[in-house]
Amino acid sequence: MLFNSKQQLLSQSEHKFESLQEIKDIALNCQRCRLRAGCKQVVFGVGNRQADLMFVGEGPGADEDRQGIPFVGRAGQLLNRILTEAGIDRDEVYISNIVKCRPPENRKPTETEMKTCLWILAQEIKFVDPKILVPLGSTATRGLLNPKAKITRMRGQWVKRRSYYLLPTFHPAALLWDENKKLPVWKDFLKIKKAYEKYLKLKAEGKEV
Repeated sequence: MLFNSKQQLLSQSEHKFESLQEIKDIALNCQRCRLRAGCKQVVFGVGNRQADLMFVGEGPGADEDRQGIPFVGRAGQLLNRILTEAGIDRDEVYISNIVKCRPPENRKPTETEMKTCLWILAQEIKFVDPKILVPLGSTATRGLLNPKAKITRMRGQWVKRRSYYLLPTFHPAALLWDENKKLPVWKDFLKIKKAYEKYLKLKAEGKEV
């Protein structure tokens, strides 16, 4: 996975992309797994291309597949409300997914599909270069940190990998069917907000983190 000690995928590409559009073009033309044949379009990441805070979900759903934008369905609308309540502007952050094509019937992507698509996410992360990464849900946590990671165990805990700080939390979709997850997620977002504001302050003062 991206930050697994046995597979530092972020270090595997020597090519330096000049723009996110270059990476997006590769994603739009990708045919390396069967997901592309079953979806309407590729859903690339969106947001601030120099964001210090980045969110990573699982993959596109029906609404995202139709509109070509991540997190625009019910889960995305809930994420927007959480961000607003936490005082985080969605336009200031960058949002992407582990896989860029919608799995059939919104099933979880297979490990093979994840591995095939992770290279593209790795290039997004390298280009945007956020300080804080938030894996949303079990698939994102496994894809970014460890294929055997359990979101219930890692949720709310800071993990440092290279120059990045990661805090996994539940995917907004999980909150739609389990209200008991709302409070833990809110606590996580308060942690994220606090760390984000602290980093922005230090950055403005010219101090390294």
